[in-house]
Parts: sequence; C-alpha cells; structure tokens
Amino acid sequence: MNQGPDRSAASQVVTVGGHRITLTSLEKVLYPETGTTKADVIAYYAAVADVLIPHSANRPATRKRWVHGVGTAAEPGHMFFQKNLDASAPSWVTRRSIEHSDHVNVYPLVNDLATLTWLGQVAALEIHVPQWQFGRDGHPRNPDRLVLDLDPGEGVTLAECAHVARLARAILRDMGLDPFPVTSGSKGIHLYAALDLSHTSDQVSAVAHELARALEADHPDLVVSDMKKARRAGRVFVDWSQNNAAKTTIAPYSLRGTPLPMVAMPRTWRELASPGLAQIDYRQARHRVERNGDALSGLLTAHPGLRADFGGATDPGPGAADRLAEYRSKRNSARTPEPVPAEITGTAEGRSFVIQEHHARNLHYDLRLEHDGVLASWALPRGVPTEPTKNHLAVRTEDHPLEYGTFEGDIPAGEYGAGTVRIWDSGRYDLEKWRDDEVIATLHGEPGGGLGVARRFALIHTKGPDRAENNWLIHLMKATATATARRAGAAQGPPRAAAARIRHSPMLATLGTLADLADQDGRPWASEMKWDGIRLLASVTMNASVTMNASVTMNASVTVDDPGATVRLVTRNGNDVTDAYSDLVRALPAVVTAGSAVLDGEVVALDAAGRPSFGLLQNRTGGTRVNYLVFDLLERDGQDLTELSYSARREILGQVVHGNADVQVPPAFDGDAAAALRASRELGLEGIVAKRLDGRYEPGRRSRSWIKIKHHATQEVVVGGWRPGRGHRSGSIGSLLVGIPHGGTLAYAGRVGTGFRDLDLEEIMARLGPIATTASPFAEVPAADAGDANWVRPILVGEVEFAEWTEAGRLRHPVWRGWRPEKSPADVVREGPG
Repeated sequence: MNQGPDRSAASQVVTVGGHRITLTSLEKVLYPETGTTKADVIAYYAAVADVLIPHSANRPATRKRWVHGVGTAAEPGHMFFQKNLDASAPSWVTRRSIEHSDHVNVYPLVNDLATLTWLGQVAALEIHVPQWQFGRDGHPRNPDRLVLDLDPGEGVTLAECAHVARLARAILRDMGLDPFPVTSGSKGIHLYAALDLSHTSDQVSAVAHELARALEADHPDLVVSDMKKARRAGRVFVDWSQNNAAKTTIAPYSLRGTPLPMVAMPRTWRELASPGLAQIDYRQARHRVERNGDALSGLLTAHPGLRADFGGATDPGPGAADRLAEYRSKRNSARTPEPVPAEITGTAEGRSFVIQEHHARNLHYDLRLEHDGVLASWALPRGVPTEPTKNHLAVRTEDHPLEYGTFEGDIPAGEYGAGTVRIWDSGRYDLEKWRDDEVIATLHGEPGGGLGVARRFALIHTKGPDRAENNWLIHLMKATATATARRAGAAQGPPRAAAARIRHSPMLATLGTLADLADQDGRPWASEMKWDGIRLLASVTMNASVTMNASVTMNASVTVDDPGATVRLVTRNGNDVTDAYSDLVRALPAVVTAGSAVLDGEVVALDAAGRPSFGLLQNRTGGTRVNYLVFDLLERDGQDLTELSYSARREILGQVVHGNADVQVPPAFDGDAAAALRASRELGLEGIVAKRLDGRYEPGRRSRSWIKIKHHATQEVVVGGWRPGRGHRSGSIGSLLVGIPHGGTLAYAGRVGTGFRDLDLEEIMARLGPIATTASPFAEVPAADAGDANWVRPILVGEVEFAEWTEAGRLRHPVWRGWRPEKSPADVVREGPG
C-alpha cells in the first residue's frame, strides 16, 4: 500500500515515481466538520492509488478544487471547477488536448501516483472523468463503459435507489451487460457496465435513455427519466445523460467535496440489499481497499483485450502516441525481412524478453524487454556482462515491435542494421523496478540459451552533462545462493534432461477474514491448512516405462530415479531451485501416475512435533528432511487445467498424485471454515486458505477466490539497511531497516530488532556486507532512524511477524522470522489492515 506524507510536517519535498513534489500547508484543514487535513487527503489518495488509477487512467480529468476547504453544511466553502491545466502544473503530468470549434482544452490524465499526489496538493478533492479513454493516437475512443446515475429526489432514501439499481440490473443483464454498483459518496448510486468499444457515445446515450424510460414506464411512482428537476420529488431520477461524450462522472474511489469526507465507493450487490446501506467515508474506504482490493475490478477485466492498444493504466506520455514511429522511419518493409507492423499489437502486461546476437558492421548484442506493448531496446556493444564487477555499456535504441522478439534473419546490405540477427536467448522476466532512469529485472532464458541460468540485471541511465543522452550501463547483480548451488551441482555430475518450462505463475490468495467468505453471494468454499513453507511449482515428465509402472502397481514406496523421469522445481517468481531439493526430485516421479504434470504446492520442514517450521526450513542443512505438500494441479499430460473449477482440479489431483513419505496431498475440508480455522490453531498452524469450489486457477494473480485467514499477522519486507547494536550486540546488528515497495519507491516500514539468534546476526551481516551502498534506498526515513544507519541495496526479502500497522504506516512490534530467498522485492506487497 502507498504511504502518505508526514503529518507532523507543515511542508516537505517528496519523491513519487521519480518526480519531486513540494507539499505545502499539510496541516490545513480541508474538512472542518471532521478535522481532515490536506495531509490526510494526500495519504488517502496514496493508499487507494492502485485501485483508483485503473478506473481514471487515460481519461481527461476535470477537477473540483476547494483550496480553502469544503466548509460546513451551514457555510459551504468556495469551489471552482477546472478543466484546463494551469501553466504552473508540473511538466511531467501526462496531458491530452480536446479541440473545440473555438478553443482547445488541455486536461491532465490521472495515470500515476505522482499526478494523484499533485492533485491532492492543489486540493483537487473531486476527480471527474468521462466514459471513454484516449487511444494511443491521442484521439478519443468509443466508450468502454456505460453509466447510470441513480439520483434520489426529495424524500427518497438510499434504500430506494438500491431498489431501482436492482431493477436496472435485471434489464442490463437481459441486454448481456453485468453492472457494478458504486455508492456515489453524495446521495445516490452509480451503475457501471463494461462495453466493447463497438458503439459511439451517442448510441450508448440513446440506449441508456431508453432503459431509463423503460424503468419509468414500469415503475412510474418510483422512477423518473425526465431531466426536469420539478418532476423528481419522491422518485429516483435515472440520469442517463452522463454517457454523452462531453459529460463526466465522479471517478470511483474519488473523494467528494461534501461536509464529511465521503467517497464514491464500489460496493457489492449483497451490500446493496442490506437495510443498513449507507455512503462510505474515506477512512472506511481505505480500510475496505486494504482488506478487499478493488471491488470494481470486474469492470476492467470484462473485455481485457480492449486495453491492449493503449497499454492499460500506463499512458505512453506526451509525444509518444506512436511508439513505433522511429522504428518504422528507419525501415522499408519491401527491402528488409524485419517485421514492420502498422500498429502496436501488444499489451501492457507482457513480460517477454529477447537477447539477439547481431553481426552488423560490429558484432554486438541487443537486449529487448517487453514493456507497455513494445520491446524497449538497448544495444550492448560489449555483450552481456558475465561478472558483477564489470559493467557494460548499454545504448538505448528505438522501441521495437513485439514481433521482433522471434526475428532471426539477414538484413540486406545498405539497409539500417545490415547484417545477420540470431536469437542468443529469450524467455520471460520478473520486473522489480521500471523507472525512466533505472530498470531492474530477472531474466529467465530457455534451456541451453546464452544466459544459462536466471540472471538479475540492473540497467542504469548515465545521463549527465558530459554523457550521451542514450547511454546506460548494464550491471549483472550478484548471483543468488540458489544459482550458485545449481552451478556447483552441474560441476559434480552430468546434467539431467531438462523438464519442460513451466508456463504458469502461482495463483495468490488475498488476506481476509471469515466474514469475507459470506460476502460472495453464498458460494460454497473449501478450506485447506495454511503451510509455513516455500511455494514451489513442480513439473514432472516421465518416459513410457515409468508411467506404466506407476499406473499399474500404484506402489507409492517405489523410488524412481530414471534419467527419463525429469523434474523441474521453480519458485513463485520463476527461479529454478531443482538442485536444492534433490530428495524431492527423486520422490516426485514415484507418486505421479500421469505422463506429465505440473503441480502447485508448498515445501515444508517438520519439527519434532510434526509441525511445519519456517525456521527449520530457513536453516536447513543436508540432513534436514523436507516434504512437498501438493494442493493443486495445473496441467496433466500437457492439458491446461487452470480453467477448470477448484473442485474438478482437486478430483483430478487425487487421481494423478498418490502420496508417500516425502510428497503428500493434504486434505481439503468442505463447509465450516470456522471449524477448520479452530483446527488449524489447535494444530499449531498459521491459519487456513479458503478456496471457492467453483473458482478457476488464476496464474500470477492475487484473487478473491482464495482467501487466506491467519492467526497472526505476517509481512514480507525488503531490507534496506541496518543499525549497529549495543551491549551484547555491540559490533553486530542491532536492528534491520525494512520497507515495502510501491510505485517505484521503497516506503519505509520501520525497524526490526527482535527474533534474531546470534548465529542469525552473523549470517545476516555476511549477506548485507557485499551489498552495502552509500545512499538510502527508502523514499523517506525519520531522522531518528537514519542517523547511524548503514544502507544496503534493496534486493533481499525477509519476513516478520507483527502486531498491527500504525497510523504512520509502520510495523508495530515486528519480530524477525527469516529470509524469503524464493521471493524478489517485486513480489512484496503490504498485507493486513492499516
């Protein structure tokens, strides 16, 4: 979760997304009736940025500003309505123009946290956007959503608006549209439905108008569709006009300039049926987002392909409507075999990469990372660095189309880049940071590719007064212990046959409570125990003889160690750890009855009482036995099972995996999650993971179909520094300084000084020494904590247990649990209420 400004400071300079913003008058009260200050407003928008921005991005934002506060119900404050950007607006704010017959309006696009923070600084409390977005060409597209504003007339309550919402929902569903409700933060309710861009704003407005008329015809005493205010008393006005291309609606999650700091808040249909339905204030909204995420996410995913041509919530920025213009200008498709597409065809979500060996006038390599629908490209004149101590030059070149990721061939003499292009390695990458001046990513190549193993690189812009504009450096970051172990293992014996690349990422659970299970329309759930271990995906491929033997004998005690039985184990971020678990490599083929399978499970180490011990797993030695607890099946014999329901996958899992002492399929319990939670406490486990029986497997996504319920709060953190100890810890580490990544920065989360053994402190010092740096990696650190701090590069992930989050966004009473070597900083997100 994003962190807000320091409330104790009247003004301060902050860096958000690489942009410096001066925040002033933070103590100014903008909502007198509640004492809510500008600092509170900025902190709220920071906290909900991840859910607000996707619903506002690439839409021209009209703002309502209350520079001196909203006033009170008796004496409202002065508001002014603003479309055009002021000349004083920061140059980095993404903007788009709309031409009228006699003038041009220049609007900001709320595409990033920095812009949202700046809007809070200028007291732009309300953000209003239309139902359409700008495309990559800078022109408005057809609307991607329909909206109905259910506005109560005099004497009408929110409950009656909710009743009309349900009536409208029935009609919309008959039209093939599934609406989502949002309580407006003022008086009424907004209904949104996703569209597929096939109709103009005028056509959508006409349909919405007819829908409003139909509601009025069927319920004349309850509904009115006429714009005349005189007819609205005692009825709900169904305002269809906001589908007009020139009209706007308050953005979901935006504050309102009402006497109380209310919010346009997405709700569930179950909530709308509650007799206690009420508008939501900003504190309640923030808590809901932290607990449940985006209740309106279905509006974004109903037609996911529609976001491909503009890159989702990340706009290409001013002057970048055609990201391939430079690429096309250098190539003639009639004379070169290179792909020269007419338009961008990729999405913002891809994570492919390619490194090409280019035998041009001078041999060099080209690194290309998929980003925002294109391949961001760097030429490496001295090749890919192979040692962390030697950086290589990387020259930023024009963006390339995604089709170039598979290109190999000869570019004719006389053409740009003439020479032979061959793919040196390709695959996918895990993104840790992407800023204008720095990119950090872990590249996972193909078996037999040039990289050999997963490698983590940093690309750093070296722009300066005496340096070329496009010059960067590429730095190979130090190998992890896992990579080192793999190389050592390879040196000791012949390599195994490579198992197929695992093409999925683990599905992730959302932190919640038992109440969340009752909040999803009464759908049935199963409960599994939550295991305190390391998440691994396992690919198992066996030859015919192994498969036949396993399927005929069903003998779980047989250990198969056949070169034809290949196993690959990867962590949740794609790191190959096969060599670190040789016992599981031997055990897995004995329990799998299919020709091939991809399993999802948790590796655990059991203590003397038979309970999973994360500490024991952390300090695992050669004699420590581990178990693989399998709870899901993603593929069987090459067939993708992720679209099947959880119930169906579990049934097939029971047929495919027959457990033994090392590999087990723990039971799942249908029905009473509360009883399962009590049982997990009695067994000394972390908690449970409740899974919807009808839920599909959503690779790489944190889903509401899986709810994890813990007995104790834990949090993954990134270590950014340490403070020296005193007394018996003199000369060692007193505490670790930790943070949570967000928006390209590392938000400070506090100090961890307990939970360490002496051996732990020695091991931690050994880890941190080689990554020492002179600059703080945190966006901000209190002076009291920074005074004697030693900083390190923020590349290591650990886990703490803690009591709660403080108002300032710090961990209260954190206790160190251990390292999370299977995770990268990009995996770390804030969990739990704040």
